[in-house]
Amino acid sequence: MRTEQRRNKKAVGAVLRANMMIVLVAALSLAASGCVADVPTIAGPTDPHKTAAPSTAGAGTGQSAATGQMPVGDLPGWRRVFGEDFSEGDVPLGGFPGPAYSAKWSVNYADGTPDTAGQQSGGRSGYYPSKVLSVKDGMLDMYLHTEKGVSMGAAPAPKLQPANGRPYDSLLYGRYSVRFRSEALQGFKTAWLLWPDSGVWPRDGEIDYPEGDLSKSFYGAVHQAGSDKNIFHENQSGARFTAWHTATTEWTPGRVEFFLDGVSIGVNAVGIPDKPMHYILQTESCLTGCPAPATAGHLQVAWVAIWAKG
Repeated sequence: MRTEQRRNKKAVGAVLRANMMIVLVAALSLAASGCVADVPTIAGPTDPHKTAAPSTAGAGTGQSAATGQMPVGDLPGWRRVFGEDFSEGDVPLGGFPGPAYSAKWSVNYADGTPDTAGQQSGGRSGYYPSKVLSVKDGMLDMYLHTEKGVSMGAAPAPKLQPANGRPYDSLLYGRYSVRFRSEALQGFKTAWLLWPDSGVWPRDGEIDYPEGDLSKSFYGAVHQAGSDKNIFHENQSGARFTAWHTATTEWTPGRVEFFLDGVSIGVNAVGIPDKPMHYILQTESCLTGCPAPATAGHLQVAWVAIWAKG
């Protein structure tokens, strides 16, 4: 009996080894063909400063995964006073803000108002909201282009307190976040800014972010208050307009800090403006005879959110 049991065990072992070899060969064949299924993976550590690649799920809406969720509610030390994700429907070119957005937005400058460069060139560039602004698929769209030798941009502004009239969005200190991207349109630029209600510049200062040519990287800038000279300090982001980004400006007493996708890119503590300012998405041509007439394309804004101090 013992001899027969040993023989049976040896036979069973041989069968098991043969079966294991068959499974191993099959697995190797599947791996080589790239057809391995249901293989568990182990997630490694994540970099908290790294922005995940945008998803295309839900694309076409202001709160889509492709563009990031608009923040809602208050934050520690901040009270939210404005939020817009352009989810109230499309508005055709020439119709903005229209009934859907007129309670919360102003075109700010009428067609033909010279932009910064146009004030120096006799009007060869300016703000033309009727030819630039629309809302499509949950995005504010700026169609930047040139017509008949005139470069056209726009400078819409949110309305925080519409009953007060212009400036509608004045605050003394605030937190401003905007989600955006653009085609690389050389010669067009943003200077999305906080401008002093007094209009006295440079004495009462200026804060810009994001600022830069749309074909290059952008930066934050503080134009120093308290001087009759244009003294400014820049904080470079190293990021380009062609990817989705969230730019946040925190303006508090004696301090301005700029954030890119939640990570600080710099702090300024010299010459910080201390008088009420209002927010403008100032988008225009550059200062030195550009863009080229054939340059045309789109800048998109997914959402804007603003908080007051306290």
